[in-house]
Order: sequence, then structure tokens, then C-alpha cells
Amino acid sequence: MNERVPGQAPSEPWQLQEIVGQLRTARQAWRRQNGRSCGNSGGRQLPSREAMAEILEQLCSALFPMRLGPVDLREESEDFYVGHTLDAALNGLLLQARLELRYANRQGPCDVESLDASALRLVQGLAAALPSLRVQLDTDVLAAYQGDPAARSVDEVLLCYPGVLAIIHHRIAHHLYSVGLPLLARIAAELAHSVTGIDIHPGARIGSSFFIDHGTGVVIGETAIIGERVRIYQAVTLGAKRFPTDDNGTLQKGLPRHPIVEDDVVIYAGATILGRVTIGEGSVIGGNVWLTRSVPAGSNITQANLQLDDGTQK
Repeated sequence: MNERVPGQAPSEPWQLQEIVGQLRTARQAWRRQNGRSCGNSGGRQLPSREAMAEILEQLCSALFPMRLGPVDLREESEDFYVGHTLDAALNGLLLQARLELRYANRQGPCDVESLDASALRLVQGLAAALPSLRVQLDTDVLAAYQGDPAARSVDEVLLCYPGVLAIIHHRIAHHLYSVGLPLLARIAAELAHSVTGIDIHPGARIGSSFFIDHGTGVVIGETAIIGERVRIYQAVTLGAKRFPTDDNGTLQKGLPRHPIVEDDVVIYAGATILGRVTIGEGSVIGGNVWLTRSVPAGSNITQANLQLDDGTQK
């Protein structure tokens, strides 16, 4: 019999067998309560954040191969690289889409073959949309270059600006959200959020030539609608003012509750705009403004003109 050396930890200091058994019991109880059964055959049920990170990196490099692709890529092999990279990305995305659709139908009997066919159609739709996404992203990159006097080239903003990375992810995420893959969309959005500090819900509708300068702390809610040629700065919030509940006190989801920002609006750093209000075309919202009402086109809102001396709103 082996003797333990004085001062040495025992061979089983953590009671792992007992803990593993208790964790298994907890998992099994959760799965029974939540009906985790559809088409998983004992395998993974949820999409993978790590897999989505790789897929998004591949999609970004396929969209902008000579700037976001491999360092040794040459123009004569550009098409081959894009095709090869897209094939890997779309096949990977198909696996994740299958997982999401099966997960969404986990509460009852489901037709796995039909769900997998739906996943294929959705990913084919994204593939077909990539050229138009690239064209729209070109307007965003150009807006960043034109909107920042410190930018020396469009290549610089594409390589370096967190707002551009966030909008690339958002354009892809919004497509996934719109076609019925909200979990994959949210993962895509949160991957950009974790890197840039810019939190754009994939449900937000954002027009072309959109520029987020600096970007840290920007929050754009699910039902926000943003027009074309809009520029916002760091720490801007387009949020909800209140959260309606039903008769049982449960939050009602999906209701329009975030601002509408019309074309050619500029929102400066630290501004907070809450509720389903409309910021009229061509308006300028100053820094650190707190706004919970609509303003007409051409408005210039600053802290100084939000309140009169008697405290009433102007």
C-alpha cells in the first residue's frame, strides 16, 4: 500500500466522484424539465460561440480578402481564396443553423429532416446576400473615412476602427436575425461587443453609410431604426424608456420601444435617447443630452436648450 508523503495533498482531495454524480443529477433534472430532446442523439444542442467566431472571421476575410484576409494573399489567387473560405464558413454556419433550429423546436416532436432543410435554405440565403452586404459595407467604410479627419485612408478605418468591425458583424447578424436565426445573430453581435465595447442588438435596422466614431459604450436596442448617413459617437445609448408587462407581470417582448433616428442625424458623445421617439432628419444631438421626446427635422439639441429656467422642457 502506497503511503502518503507528509505535506502532500491526498490523491482524491476534491471528492470528484461524488461531485460529478451530483452535477449529472442536476443536468438530467434540467433536461427533463426543459424537454431537451429534439434530434440531438445525446450530442451538443446549442450552437457554439467558438465555432461562430471562426465563421465570422472567415466571412470577414472573404468580404475583404486583400485587407482582412491572410498576409500572403495575392490578387491572382483572390477568387480561389474567397471561394475556399466561403465554402468552409458556410458549411460551418450550416451546422450551427441546424443546431439552433433543433434547439428552438426542443419542446415537442419535430421533423429533423425538415429543420435541416430549412437551415440549408437560410444559409443559402445569406450566401446570396453577401455581395449586397459588401456593397453596403463599402458605404459604411467610406462614411468612417469621410467622417473622421484623423483617418488617412479607407484601409486604415477598415483595419483599425472598432465601429467598422462592429457594423460588419451587425450587417451579418441582422441578416441572420431577420431570417429566423436569432441565437446565431446574438452570438455574432456579442462577439463584436466583447472586442469593441459596442453593443448593437442584431434586430436594430441600420441604413447605409453608418459611422460610429470611437465607439466604446455605444448601445443600440433591438427595435431601433436608424436611417442613412447617421453618425454617432462613444457612449451613446438608443434605449428603451420602459418595459411593458402583461397581466401576469411578464415582460412583453418584441414591442417597438427604441428610438427612430432619421437620415443625416449626428449624435454626440454620451447622449442618451430613450423610448419610441423620433429624431428628425438632419438633427444634431449634443453631448450628454438626456432625451425622451421626439424632435423635428433640423433640430439642434444641447443640454442648455433642453430646459428653461423654471424647469419646463423647451
